[in-house]
Formats: sequence, structure tokens, C-alpha cells
Amino acid sequence: MQPALSRSYHLRFVGDWGQANFHRICSWLCEEFCKRAGPRSRVAIWSIRAGGIEAIDLVQEGEVDLCLVTPAMLMPAALTGQSIFQGRAAPNLRSLAVLPQNDRMVLALRPDLGIRSFEELRGRRPALRIATSRNDGTNFIGHVSRLFMAAHGIDEATLAAWGGSYVEDTNPRDSLARMEAGEVDGVLQEAIMTPWWARIVESGQAVPLSAEPSALARLHADHGFPANPLPAGYWKNLETPLQALDFSDFLVLVRDDMDEEVAHLLTWCLVETREAIERQYRHLPPQRSPLSYPIDPARMARPSIALHAGAQRYYREAGLLG
Repeated sequence: MQPALSRSYHLRFVGDWGQANFHRICSWLCEEFCKRAGPRSRVAIWSIRAGGIEAIDLVQEGEVDLCLVTPAMLMPAALTGQSIFQGRAAPNLRSLAVLPQNDRMVLALRPDLGIRSFEELRGRRPALRIATSRNDGTNFIGHVSRLFMAAHGIDEATLAAWGGSYVEDTNPRDSLARMEAGEVDGVLQEAIMTPWWARIVESGQAVPLSAEPSALARLHADHGFPANPLPAGYWKNLETPLQALDFSDFLVLVRDDMDEEVAHLLTWCLVETREAIERQYRHLPPQRSPLSYPIDPARMARPSIALHAGAQRYYREAGLLG
């Protein structure tokens, strides 16, 4: 039997900049929730303007009810105000679900540079213009990208000493467009499954560098970030596996004081109507989809931030939690 709420609710969700996956997910969840809540229920979907951290701020401050964020590996630091969240701890965050996205962060360079490894990069010390996201205290991509480079012995001061610099945008799509247009010497980004990455790598416009095992070990030890290699053949000209940093999974976050019946219904919708969102991605092969499918309910129940009580109740009822 499907759940139904007699009371009407007005909720506010935060998605992405407006044209990416978070808005699509919010729209799906909005429709499924309102079909099962009171007759005057409404959901507004807000866009972000900066790099994503403001979505967490808005949930923590109670200004909105729900947000989506990525990568999941970074979010436990929000609870205690560590890493990029220093000075803006969000101890009231709770999860409803984790939605799968198999993503990585990769550095790729112009082929005419003749650089095929980080060791060669450090030895050559070129004055690179690298397209990436802003490291402005709001952007998770920009924050992780600088940690990734520093773990390879190339912090911003080192890059500047070589005469290089970062060319910064907010959206990863803009970084990839700069590389495709020949405006920069390299690109350091995630969203690895997108057509933009496939075009620049398979056309030979960019050569991805395999991350160094020692750097990945350092990132795991210092920040808890896992490695996530790309298999050979991921791009048609990728002949051997490419070591890379994980940048996976979407978290659906709310405050711990959300009404339990609301959190329970939202979680029910996320799990029980997942076919509706999967259908929107099935024109893409699973390894090329920005939302991985099929979505596994047991995996949804194990996010990197503790579950809301209403979500816990749903997963227990569904036999997905002990």
C-alpha cells in the first residue's frame, strides 16, 4: 500500500545551477511527493549560484528543506566544520538516500606538450593554463582539485612559480569547453562520463594523466578520499587502466528536525519510484550515465551522513536495515 499524507506541505528544494542532474532529480521527487501529500502541497526548486556549499548552508539554517550534493566522500566534514566547511559546521544534516554516480577527477593535458605522467610534469615545470572550477570556499570541485594537485607535489604556489595558473569557472561544462576550444593547456575536472570528456580524449585533444598511487594514498589518509580507476577501454583510446580520484555519488540531505512523516514519504518516493528517474537516463550506457543505474535500494540506505529518523523507519520497514 502506498503511503499518503492528509496534511499539505510547502517544501523548498535546492538543486544545481538549473540545467543539470540535481534539478532533474528534484523535479522527479517533487512530483512523486506532491501526488501523495495533502491537496495543497507545493514544492519550490531553487538554483545555486556558486559552487554548491550554499545548498548545505541553506538546509542547516532552515531556509530550505532539502538539497542534493556531491561528492559523498566530502560531506561528513560538513557535520563538524572541517575542510572546506571550516567556520560553517552543519551538525543538523541528515540523509534520506545516496543516489549512485560513478565519477572521477582527472587532469588531462594538450598532447603536444609531450607530458604523459605527473613525474614528467614536475620535471618539465611548464607554464600551464589549467581549466578547473573556482577554489573560492563554495565550490567542492575547486576545493578537491587543489588537494589533488597538492598531493602530487604541485600546489598553487608551485604552479605559479612555473609561470602557470588556473583558469577558473564554476561549472565543469565551461572548463571542458575551454579545453575543447584550445583556450587552455589542460583541464582538471570531474563529470568524467560526459560527452565533453569523451570528445577531447578520443579526438586526441587531451591526454589524461594517471594519478600517482602515492598521491592517492595521501588523499585517502589525510581526507578519506578513495581512489576510483577508469578501466581500459573507458575511452576508445584508453589502452590501460587510468588511476584516478573518486568523485562519486549524490547525497539527498535534510535537517534532523524535518517532520518524520515528510522524511519517510520522501524516502519512500526516492526508493519506490526510482524507475521514473532511471528511465530518464536509459538512453545512455550505464558507464556513460551521470546517474548510475540500476539504482540499488540497499546501497541507497547507506549514505556517508547518518540517516534521518523518517528515512531509517522506511528502510527498516523495507527490510533494508537491520
